[in-house]
Amino acid sequence: MLRSLVRLPRTSFLAHGVRPANARSPLVASWLQTARPYGALREDNKTSIMLQVEDGPGALQETLKFFWKHDVNMTRIESRPAKGHNMNYSFFIDFEGKRGDAAVDELMADLGKNCLDVVVLHDKKVPWFPRKIKELDRSVANILVAGTDLESDHPGFNDQVYRKRRNMFAEISQNYRQGEPIPRLDYTQDEIKTWGVIYKRMKEMWKQYACDEFNYIMPLLESNCGYAEDNIPQQQDISNFLKECTGFTLRPVGGLLSSRDFLNGLAFRVFFSTQYIRHHSMPLYTPEPDICHELMGHAPMFADPDFADFSHEVGLASLGASDEEIERLATCYWFSVEFGITKQRGEYKAYGAGLLSSFGEMEYACAINRPAGAEEPEYRPWDPFSACKQKYPITTYQPVYYVADSLFDAKEKMRGFCEDLKKPFQARYNPYSQSVTIDRAVQREQI
Repeated sequence: MLRSLVRLPRTSFLAHGVRPANARSPLVASWLQTARPYGALREDNKTSIMLQVEDGPGALQETLKFFWKHDVNMTRIESRPAKGHNMNYSFFIDFEGKRGDAAVDELMADLGKNCLDVVVLHDKKVPWFPRKIKELDRSVANILVAGTDLESDHPGFNDQVYRKRRNMFAEISQNYRQGEPIPRLDYTQDEIKTWGVIYKRMKEMWKQYACDEFNYIMPLLESNCGYAEDNIPQQQDISNFLKECTGFTLRPVGGLLSSRDFLNGLAFRVFFSTQYIRHHSMPLYTPEPDICHELMGHAPMFADPDFADFSHEVGLASLGASDEEIERLATCYWFSVEFGITKQRGEYKAYGAGLLSSFGEMEYACAINRPAGAEEPEYRPWDPFSACKQKYPITTYQPVYYVADSLFDAKEKMRGFCEDLKKPFQARYNPYSQSVTIDRAVQREQI
């Protein structure tokens, strides 16, 4: 049976209510209260040390007074019992500055005189991650599967005109640089007709099975960005709209990214989006995510503040994370942003893009009455600690769906999950400089 469902490899993602422009999400607001200008610090301008002090009243205060004395700013402190049978404590501290700075040298001298032991630690090595939004150019260079690489069973494999168009879209994405306007594209009549077939079919389904947030946003996209049955909207127009709503933007990409690179982009409120469209001979089927999946399924939800903050939290948690943690985050993303369901007025409503761009699976997942002969899937309460361990198929409808009480509920539970991850550092996003600051000294491994 031909289906419009989009499927992604298990360990990869395809770069793949409306807030007034002057409103700030709680996540951004919390940053703005404590932010320091990123430009004031070099990336490597932090030092990590381990101090051992005798256990006793005021021991920590006596140690910290030297940081205040020399005006050295701590970014992280962690205490652990010292190894051995003594009652001493070890403190692991990260601070701004390096040896050779007068204040740091004087601080280290005082600590050496007053602590049992002082050890300067090597910078922690972590997988490479972008620190500035422009470094996303480096992320998208690591395409796993290019949009021009068509399998022999792809509907457009033998269509040379279609393949030429795919090559053109790939070249545009390859030449794009972060911060530039997204090139405006002239779609062919075949491409517009293909879009129209899907848009008309999905619009009927959205009224029944899409979440309230999605149905509130879609008319705004139609009036502000040109969403219509006879028009494929331009990504720059959508990006401008999303930026005013939640700070998210779109960025064109030419193929399949690793889960790490895809999730890292979300930390900068950037969603990687393809520009090519499925083959016109089979408009209700696609073997890979295309612009219909991206713009009908994903883009509208990024205009919702809770959904946007949800994705941003996942992105920040992915920076420098281990491969194991990336896998857990990617699996949670699959069961939420791709195939998430929320319950509204006692009914199942879709908020995941894999459902919102697939009339077949959206009905299967959300309809009260089962289609003839169809088995009912299993519905579980949204719990990222459980979802991160759940296996899933990539070529059939999902046998398990996770149901959130609301998008706010989904966000809060995901936030708790991200806080529980074993992260090498805490990351914060500065929306003014579009950069990430971290609280300890690290060395990004070269890729």
